[in-house]
Amino acid sequence: MNTAWARGLARHRTGRLVAALAGIALAVALVASLGSFLTASKATMTQRAVRSVAVDWQVEVQPGADPNGMLSLVRRTPGIQTAVPVGFAHSSSFAAHVQGSTQTTGPGVVLGLPDHYQKLFPGEVRPLTGSTSGVLLAQQTASNLHVAPGDTVGIQFPGTGARQVRVAGVVDLPQADSLFQKVGAPSQTQPTAPPDNVVLLPAADFASLTGHATGVTTQIHAARDAALPTDPAAAFTAVTGSAHHLEARASGGAIVGNNLGAALDSARQDALYAQILFLFLGVPGAVLAAALTASVAAAGGERRRQEQGLLRLRGLRPRRIASLSGLEAALVGVTGGLAGLGIAALTGRIAFGSASFGTSAGQWILWYVLAFVLGAAVAAGAVLVPALRDLRTVTVADTRRAERRTGSPWWMRYGLDFALLIGSWLVFRASSGNQYALVLAPEGVPSISVSYWAFLGPALLWLGAALLLWRLTLLALTHGRGVLIRLSRPFASHLAGTTAAVLSRRRRPLARSVVLLALAVSFAVSTATFNATYKQQAEVDARLTNGADVTVTEPPGARTPPSAASALKVSGVHHVEPIQHRFAYVGSDLQDLYGVRPDTIASATSLQDAYFSGGSAATLMKRLANRPDGLLVSAETVKDFQLAPGDTVNLRVQDARTKALRTVPFHYVGVAKEFPTAPKDSFFVANASYVAKATGSDAIGAFLLDTGGTHQKQVAARLRHRLGTGATVTDLTQTRGTVGTSLTSVDLAGLTRIELAFAVLLAAGAGGLVLALGLAERRRTFAIATVLGARPRQLRGMVLTEALLLTVGGLAGGALIGWALSEMLVKVLTGVFDPPPAGLSVPGAYLTLTASAAAVAVLAAALNGVRRAARPAVEELRDL
Repeated sequence: MNTAWARGLARHRTGRLVAALAGIALAVALVASLGSFLTASKATMTQRAVRSVAVDWQVEVQPGADPNGMLSLVRRTPGIQTAVPVGFAHSSSFAAHVQGSTQTTGPGVVLGLPDHYQKLFPGEVRPLTGSTSGVLLAQQTASNLHVAPGDTVGIQFPGTGARQVRVAGVVDLPQADSLFQKVGAPSQTQPTAPPDNVVLLPAADFASLTGHATGVTTQIHAARDAALPTDPAAAFTAVTGSAHHLEARASGGAIVGNNLGAALDSARQDALYAQILFLFLGVPGAVLAAALTASVAAAGGERRRQEQGLLRLRGLRPRRIASLSGLEAALVGVTGGLAGLGIAALTGRIAFGSASFGTSAGQWILWYVLAFVLGAAVAAGAVLVPALRDLRTVTVADTRRAERRTGSPWWMRYGLDFALLIGSWLVFRASSGNQYALVLAPEGVPSISVSYWAFLGPALLWLGAALLLWRLTLLALTHGRGVLIRLSRPFASHLAGTTAAVLSRRRRPLARSVVLLALAVSFAVSTATFNATYKQQAEVDARLTNGADVTVTEPPGARTPPSAASALKVSGVHHVEPIQHRFAYVGSDLQDLYGVRPDTIASATSLQDAYFSGGSAATLMKRLANRPDGLLVSAETVKDFQLAPGDTVNLRVQDARTKALRTVPFHYVGVAKEFPTAPKDSFFVANASYVAKATGSDAIGAFLLDTGGTHQKQVAARLRHRLGTGATVTDLTQTRGTVGTSLTSVDLAGLTRIELAFAVLLAAGAGGLVLALGLAERRRTFAIATVLGARPRQLRGMVLTEALLLTVGGLAGGALIGWALSEMLVKVLTGVFDPPPAGLSVPGAYLTLTASAAAVAVLAAALNGVRRAARPAVEELRDL
């Protein structure tokens, strides 16, 4: 009998089965795809963190300890591939006599590198000009001394005389921040910048020159090859534990500078944010697919109850009827689950080149099994549970009567929708405060925590808004009979009143369809808007860091005049904007001071209103231009010094002629929270003309070049060729890779690619499947209407009116819910954005595609219903 029942379902309930299978398949595919990709992305984050580090460990030998003994200890440590000693010494100054003039620098650092160091740690030293071995100068040092390969430089060590060396090459130190770190010191006490003056010596020369110098230390630079867990948090724990174990074995003789651990520390926070985004943006999609399946099953609920009544009349026992319902649930769950896994594998193959999304076989299988179990559970909840409930509560006589509820749902009577919205607002207020941290990852601490209760805000908003829309739709269909008649008349003509009555009578299933479509649309809107906003802010962050499309930074101490801008106007450059860079004391606090031309600064870079407080970007630039001694101050300085607009701010700046500090009065005119090329904490922005007058120099610190947003790499390459080592040239494409986190470049793009594709399918399914099944279950109603004299045009009008109501209500409600969710998501996930956005970025093309897909699906379902309603009434009644 089971085989006959399954064959009958496949033959006579094909539409219902296929729709339920589609819902299950979407839920399974979404969970399997997102879960597999999340796991693979975490592994990618770990790999990127490992690759980003040139020297995994810098083990500093402590005073009194034997360097050779510590080197042997490090090499015997499990997981160490390479370990070599590197000498560090501090010099009093460097000097060079070039072309009749002598250049002298301030204090610097001298490193003693063993042979083949650059081959062992290729990311630490990047050759620029000259030889790759021998005495090497850092680019900034060569610029300060005006020397080139072949010139002689004098090194002055404390307690010794000057030692002369011949320069063999000039190099760049890409990871200077970590190379010159204060090993073992907390981040707050680390140097704010690496030294400007650095000389690299071969180990033998270093030992010879520093034989009698003081303050010489030894570090052991080590590279690890131990296999790490794929999860960044687990890898961080493993690396940190290994470093602590080495320190314990050294018994105070060495301290480990764990560069690899620091990189993994950052990656684990990115991984946790990716997990949060999976919950925020992925779980709603799976819930929505499950709700779609439940709605599909509910659309055939009345017919299923009638079938149960017929089977019971024919003597079938309830247990046997339950087994047949279980067979239907199993058919839907297994077939839909397998189809979903196939879709997930196909998605991975097409989008990422691998059905496993790049993750390991074990993790891939685990996520697929979890997704399949989820699909089976959804099928049981949508098909089997309602059938068992009907068996217990519905009699045979009840199945012969059409179900018609007249009372309000219980949640409407108790105001659950309003309670959920109020709760959402309260959680949102608490989780979006200034001191709130969604992810807490203390630096260097293995434990990491997430405030998961913040998820309640968006979740309660989603549910509360859906129930509120349900309430409003029911009220409109119940009390808006006159409006429904006027709306139906262009379509149904003389049957407008009947159409309005039918819509009012079917208000419950119609309201459910409207809410389901609205939730699908809101999922698409919130996901797409969040993704577009994130991309926008990633670009803003890159522009803030680099300053413009291309930036030419002059070396400290260079007397480059503003007129040098003309030499930078190579092919592809539209505008060159000079910016002065000085340092100024406010009280005892030393801060960066930028001199700009307020009238033209916006021609080369982007100034967003979010960068400023107390006015828009244009307003504050105009205010600065109108007051020569005007000063824009960071928010931190305003708070620390209790400043009010118009206050006099006395800054101490260095006079370029006498090198002495002099006090210069400025007037506070506004707050700059961010500014191109400026640090993120404290800085000043003033008029370039006033700064030049106050310091006695119009020397430029950097030139911002506008290339129209294109050809940045090519322009930067031309300028590097023209300027050589005399200035540092950076372009926006290079900075994107520097400031972009692993979350930016890996997870969010892949996560949203998957979600946006499924969101379109969910919107189309929510709009078309439920309507199509609802119309299919009402074939008897259309057949009776035809017998009573209704014309095909009038029946078509009834169907199109319902489709119009569903489309307008679902799209409008979904847009409003999606907008509210997007605002809340961006605010709650502030930690993902740097800097926070001034407003949402709306992807119009994608949202138009989603709305069009939903509308086309509804229209297709309506036209199919019209086509079926046109069949002869006798044939239709006979089939039913």
